[in-house]
Amino acid sequence: MREIESRDVVEMRDETFANVLDEINARQSQTRLSVALAVLFGIAGFLVGTKLGGAAPVLGIGAFVPGMLIGKWFDSYRRVSVLYYDLEKDAEAAYGRLVGAFETLTGCAGRWHVAAGGKIEDLTAWKRNAGASMLVDKKPTTLTSSLPKVVRSNVTPPSIHVGRQVLFFMPDLVLVKDGNRYGAVGYADLQTQFAPSNFIETGKVPSDAEIVSYTWAHPNKNGGPDKRFKDNRQIPVCRYEALRFSSPSGLNELVEFSKTNVSQPFCQALSALAQLHRSSDRQFITLNAHTRE
Repeated sequence: MREIESRDVVEMRDETFANVLDEINARQSQTRLSVALAVLFGIAGFLVGTKLGGAAPVLGIGAFVPGMLIGKWFDSYRRVSVLYYDLEKDAEAAYGRLVGAFETLTGCAGRWHVAAGGKIEDLTAWKRNAGASMLVDKKPTTLTSSLPKVVRSNVTPPSIHVGRQVLFFMPDLVLVKDGNRYGAVGYADLQTQFAPSNFIETGKVPSDAEIVSYTWAHPNKNGGPDKRFKDNRQIPVCRYEALRFSSPSGLNELVEFSKTNVSQPFCQALSALAQLHRSSDRQFITLNAHTRE
């Protein structure tokens, strides 16, 4: 199977957001005080306990926790950036449509991230996989409205987990999180494609999925059951919908939903935001960015 994955997140940059992005990444490269103070307090507690005689482990653990909590409090200020958006009426309406369309996606009973896929080339593999023409590696994924921990904002964006990365759909761009590193893709550079996809569902069929046909766990060439297998059973073929996100800077992710006709409103809302940025001389979205000190 061939992996479906994005390039290094650092390569994803939007020039209008470059300074903020650099600041976010610079702050994330700083040492976590929660770790440093936890270790420091723990060692100090252990040494004090040793001098008191026999209480070293207890005092070490007892001091470790307060050190970690104090460090987390400091980190919440020194490692966080604040993004304040002032949306004009047109931008607010366009972003509202995006949020509404995202709620339709979250309402699907089945939501997956597709990590890899590939064609089945030989007859043995075809029989073993219920007559499927392709194999895919996919896992359930999370769609929610949330901010990355390193950002405080007056908007809570839709977000989609795509493997190790998370896509945050901010009013002006897609913020891409990969571990402690961040990239950005402007809506004008974001490309989307969606299409129905038939999937041989060997697991539980989602409650909102459409079953379009059935196949056999071990089919013959003509599509009938291979009678050599005693446990041969019929398996439903479900009509799902695949949605791909890509960009010239290297974004390449594929998600799938258990219902059809749910991706188009979301893609249209993304296109409307891109058009808003591209076609107007006016600034519909004002971003005031600063870091907490």
